[in-house]
Amino acid sequence: MYIQGFLVPVLSGKKDAYLAMAKDAGEMFQRYGAIEIVEAFEEDIPEGKHTDFRKAVKAEDGEHIVFSWVIWPDRATCDAAARAMEENEEMEPSEDMPFAGPRLIYGGFTPIYTLGRD
Repeated sequence: MYIQGFLVPVLSGKKDAYLAMAKDAGEMFQRYGAIEIVEAFEEDIPEGKHTDFRKAVKAEDGEHIVFSWVIWPDRATCDAAARAMEENEEMEPSEDMPFAGPRLIYGGFTPIYTLGRD
């Protein structure tokens, strides 16, 4: 299993557009082999005193933060999907993206231990 995590600053007034984009992207990820996709909008999370998700992405007034992750069977499937999506015209960024791409944070890892999974 390989997990990709994303911290996404969604622009003010663009929540519905982000959810629509995420739905379309999620369907595409699944066609390329993703097992599970979660998009979690911030809800009732207090600001940290020194650090938090909002500070990490330098959120601006009115922006919402999404913590998202995609579970892949393995790193090879994830990498193959990334290459295929780079060539897919559906994935071309548009000028009216509903999130601040330059402030998006992402990374991936292979779990050392998974409880309750085969």
